[in-house]
Amino acid sequence: MRMIDLSQPLHEGMPVYPGTPAPVFSTVTTVENHGYRVKKIAMNTHVGTHMDAPAHMLADGKTLDALPLEQFVGRAAVLDVRNCAGGVIGLGELQAQKELLAQADFVLFWTGWSRYWGQEQYLRQYPILTAEAASYLGKCQLKGVGIDAISFDAIDSKAFEIHQQLLAQELVLIENLTRLEEVQRGANFFALPLPLSEADGSPVRAFASQTEVI
Repeated sequence: MRMIDLSQPLHEGMPVYPGTPAPVFSTVTTVENHGYRVKKIAMNTHVGTHMDAPAHMLADGKTLDALPLEQFVGRAAVLDVRNCAGGVIGLGELQAQKELLAQADFVLFWTGWSRYWGQEQYLRQYPILTAEAASYLGKCQLKGVGIDAISFDAIDSKAFEIHQQLLAQELVLIENLTRLEEVQRGANFFALPLPLSEADGSPVRAFASQTEVI
C-alpha cells in the first residue's frame, strides 16, 4: 500500500489567499531553557491545504464538526483538466467521465497549478467550473470536491457562485491540493480536518492510499 501526501506544508511566508493573514509561528518554550519545545501558531481556518464547510459561505450551512467522519474519507476520481488552463471546466468534461464519477466519493481536479505554488502565477488563470458543471457535480452523490488551485472561484470573484452551488449540496471543498498526478484510479482519499468547534473550515492533512503494482 502506497500513501501519497497531497498537502502543502504550513510555514511562515507561505502563499495565502489575497487579503487574508499569513500564519505566524512563535516560540513558547525551548528544550535548552525549559526542557521541552512548544510553538504557538496563529492562523485562519482557510490556510494551506484546507477544507471549506457549507458554513463558510452559507448562513445556515453546517460546520465541519456537524458532519460525520465518513464525510472526509472515500474513493477518489482524479480528473485531468490541465488543458482547461486559463478557461473553464465545463459540463462536457464531466459528462465524458460520468462512469468514473458514478464510482467516486470525491472528484479531485488536477489543473497542474500546484507547480506554481509560491509564485504569482498561482493566483492567475487557473481553471474554474462553470455554473452548469457545479450543478452537475451536486447531483453526483459525492462527499466532496478538491482542486490543486487556490479557489473554486476566480480570484476576483465577489459572489463566489461556484462555492455557493457546491456548498449548498453539503459537499466539502478541499483547496490547495498537490501531487494529484500521482493518484491512480481506485485510490482512496482522506482529508482530515482539525476537530474545531463550529468550524467554517480547517487546514487538513490530505492524502491518498493505493495498492502498489509489483
